[in-house]
Amino acid sequence: MSETKSNNDHHDDDHGISHTASVKVLLGTGGALMVLTVITVLATKIDLGGNINLALAMAIAAVKATLVVLFFMHLKYDKVFHSVLLVGGILAAALFVGFALMDSAQYQETIQWDTNRPLAAPIGPRPVVK
Repeated sequence: MSETKSNNDHHDDDHGISHTASVKVLLGTGGALMVLTVITVLATKIDLGGNINLALAMAIAAVKATLVVLFFMHLKYDKVFHSVLLVGGILAAALFVGFALMDSAQYQETIQWDTNRPLAAPIGPRPVVK
């Protein structure tokens, strides 16, 4: 006697969702984001110098973005290829912004901050102030 399975006997546990994070993980991540937000607000009250304050704010923002990407966007449980694509995109954007920032210092001398006293033109007559 051959045993055949009917369609009703087939149990498919694949619900179409690759991974669902537990409530504990989601609440822990949300709590960490709230704590980091409070730390960011408190860090603005302390004057560490312009560059250090900016670096601290960017570091906290990077940690918060990493938590969101890893747990809320489920990148931690996803294929490595998707992580490579994300990191590659971030590095490409950082490269483009870096090159734009390196170029911005080239033109600072030609910007006229005081229109009542225009800078001398490198070639030709001085601009006429109206």
